[in-house]
Amino acid sequence: MSKQKAKGDPAFLAQQRKRLVAMRDQLMGTDAARTALQRATKVDEAKEIEDDAQQMAQSEVDEAVNVVEAHRLHAIERALAKIDEGTYGFSDASGDPIPRARLEAIPEAVLTIQEEEAREKQQRR
Repeated sequence: MSKQKAKGDPAFLAQQRKRLVAMRDQLMGTDAARTALQRATKVDEAKEIEDDAQQMAQSEVDEAVNVVEAHRLHAIERALAKIDEGTYGFSDASGDPIPRARLEAIPEAVLTIQEEEAREKQQRR
């Protein structure tokens, strides 16, 4: 992997940093809000068997969402670090430039589309 330095537009980098920080704050806020909501909705009342089943199903959904959010949060943190390093806009895998349109659509992208597709394909195996 070649270590290239971004020669990007400072205004674009500032805009991307702002977007990434807002995304990070939103993700961290939703997790805190979900935890608070779960604590607030627990009441001491008679439970039914169906309640336990629903609670287990909801727990599985919540865990899946948490895994996705944790992965996205990690990607956001990596993109912010790349801005600080001066390598934002270049692939972590190959050092190839990531098209600006991709970065505008997915500011936390650290791989090219082709690399991301290959990684996802490999994970499905």
